[in-house]
Order: sequence, then C-alpha cells, then structure tokens
Amino acid sequence: MAHNHFHPDSYPAHVRGEVPHYDELEDAVADATEALTAARILDLGAGTGETAQRVLAKHPGARIVLVDASAEMLGAAREALSRDRIEQIVVRRLEDPLPDGPFDLVVSALAIHHLESADKRLLFRRIGEVLAGGGRFVFADVFVPDDPALAKTPVSSSLDRPDRLDDQLSWLREAGLEPHVVWSNGDLAVVTSDRPAQ
Repeated sequence: MAHNHFHPDSYPAHVRGEVPHYDELEDAVADATEALTAARILDLGAGTGETAQRVLAKHPGARIVLVDASAEMLGAAREALSRDRIEQIVVRRLEDPLPDGPFDLVVSALAIHHLESADKRLLFRRIGEVLAGGGRFVFADVFVPDDPALAKTPVSSSLDRPDRLDDQLSWLREAGLEPHVVWSNGDLAVVTSDRPAQ
C-alpha cells in the first residue's frame, strides 16, 4: 500500500514536512552506495524517483528498475529521470515477487515500514536472492526507537508498520546479508546490507 495514498504533485512537499532531515536521509542513501560499482540497480518503493535520481548520480553508467505500487508515482519518476537510465518500470507491491536479478545494488527509502513484520522478513530474503555476489542493499526508513522520546516521524496506524531497528538487522542477517547502520537521527536510520562475494 506504500505511496497509494499520496499524489505525486503533493508528495515532495508532504514528505519534507513530515520526515525530519528528509534530504539528509536521501543523501545518506546515495552516499552509502558510493563504494560500490553498480551497473544494474533496483529501487523498491521508488515513488517519484527522488532516491533514484540521487543514486544514479553516483553511478553514471548504471540503469535502474523502478518498483512501486502506484502507477501515478512511477509516472512522475519516469518524467524526473533520463529515459536511457531506466531499464524497467514495474507497478507492483513490495509483497509481490521482485524483478529478476541479479542486481548490483538494491535501494529503498521510506517504503518498507508500510509492511507487516513477516513481510519485511520475506522481502529481505527475496532481496538477498536477487543481489549479485558482492552486491549491496541500502535502505532508509522510520523505526520504533528504544526511547519513545526519539519518535519524531508521524506514523499512521492504518498505513505504517515500523519495527525496531535491531529486529530488522537480525532479519537481514537471517537473509544472508551483513548489515551496518551508516546514518541515524532519532527514529530514522540508513542501513547497508552486503551480500558476501561468491
């Protein structure tokens, strides 16, 4: 259901108003991909293409597959990105099968918290399966903080299902990935998860 309740024209202003340090978070996602040589990228919950733009700027030769449940949001992403950088646009929920890999890099920003815990675990496993050996998954999201006073990002009981960060790090390890928190601020974090080279 991620992004289905948003309109592409209003979403950029909405997310910046709701999510503290939104641009800093997006920059942290892109920065976390820099050490990787990526030719093929998958963006899950791509929305209007904000994450894709920043990540593609770090990987000039790469092409990207965009996945989102909202055709409207993906239409905005198509307009925001150079056509020659888009390999495929897929209207699909994150609970559905992923596009065929392998991918050198998988990214997701502010989308996975819409999933139930069991669906997050399954998604992490599926991401591990489509990542190339030596590939990286980078995701940014809102988490349930240890200290409730750190919860600054508004969440809706009908749309949002954030989990604890340590639980998700454990689920990433279960998926065969090596996770590291590379940026955090309050109830927001950016996590890298590497698949060992084969």
